[in-house]
Amino acid sequence: MSVKKRESLLRNGSFQTILASLLCIALGLLVGYIVLLIINPGGASKAIMAILKNYMYYPSAAAAKKYLGTTLVNASALLMCSLSVLFAYKVGLFNIGAAGQYVVGAGACIYGALALKLPWYLCLIFAILAAALAGGISGALKAYFNVNEVISCIMLNWISLYCVNMLLAKVKEQSTPYTIPLSTGNPGALLPNMGLDKLFSKNEFVTIGLPLAVIMAILVWVLLEKTKFGYELKATGLNKNAAKYCGMKEQRNVILTMMIAGGLAGCAAGIYYLTGIEQWMVQQTSVPAMGFNGIAAAFLGGLSPIGTIFSSYFIQHITSGGTYVDKSMYCTQISDLISAFIIYLCGFVLFFKMWLNRWLDKRDEKAKKGGDA
Repeated sequence: MSVKKRESLLRNGSFQTILASLLCIALGLLVGYIVLLIINPGGASKAIMAILKNYMYYPSAAAAKKYLGTTLVNASALLMCSLSVLFAYKVGLFNIGAAGQYVVGAGACIYGALALKLPWYLCLIFAILAAALAGGISGALKAYFNVNEVISCIMLNWISLYCVNMLLAKVKEQSTPYTIPLSTGNPGALLPNMGLDKLFSKNEFVTIGLPLAVIMAILVWVLLEKTKFGYELKATGLNKNAAKYCGMKEQRNVILTMMIAGGLAGCAAGIYYLTGIEQWMVQQTSVPAMGFNGIAAAFLGGLSPIGTIFSSYFIQHITSGGTYVDKSMYCTQISDLISAFIIYLCGFVLFFKMWLNRWLDKRDEKAKKGGDA
């Protein structure tokens, strides 16, 4: 590669983002390994390898394929949550309420499936609409009363959790705190496999939710980057007063943004719980981590809808890999700690890009002075 082409590549914003994200991953894994060494140096190497291997931990190809499918199911829901965070952030809003909107979507689709006996497509639509409404509440508070969306979203996260717990208590099993399995309560509410399960050793949880999540990522990219509506939304986020002066309906745009972000989080819950992979526990007292992990995936992906496809898989890969560490030495949450380190380092992505550009400018300036001399 010529010097000119190499410099052009180094100055490319997308390449810089990828390079910075890879650097964050490498440093995060290094810090995680050091923590493992501090806890128990004897098993640190095996533990970090187990986290990185995840489903490849199994010697059987069939078992590895099956658990790869399970990882992808979780990653598809995580991708939708990261798109929710990303979409709002592109419009100048921080949707920390993706977790609560995910909860609302879960409550809506499960209740629709078990209490109302709706088919899968109506359950999915029900989840999207309910979560969009939840997101719209924060959007309306921001648009009309200038209530900080972070505060309103955090409040709604907990309100959503306990409301959903009370709602789904009506469709729980008598002997357990979990909701009735969809396979027995309403098999018609399960997302269709369309033959995808055969690719992963007949893993029944691999459904059309997997390609749907990728398609949604592409659609979000098209909406934000290639449409007039997306331009208006981003313009509103950059300067609400300027957007209003240009004739844009800034209040409507804020509300619509949060509704779309909420709908994406609700879709995440739908494509996850409608696989039948997990039942809702009506006594849980903490908001599911999926929505919060979406923040991590969005920033690790450089706030790019396409980048989040890969970052969501990576975050889920190491999160699932944490279950294979030696429990007598380490807890499974060590993978969450590594994810946290990586995301913390992602805060330095902008700093890294600024430093790289300054270094390139200084190098060019020295080369120019040397040429003049």
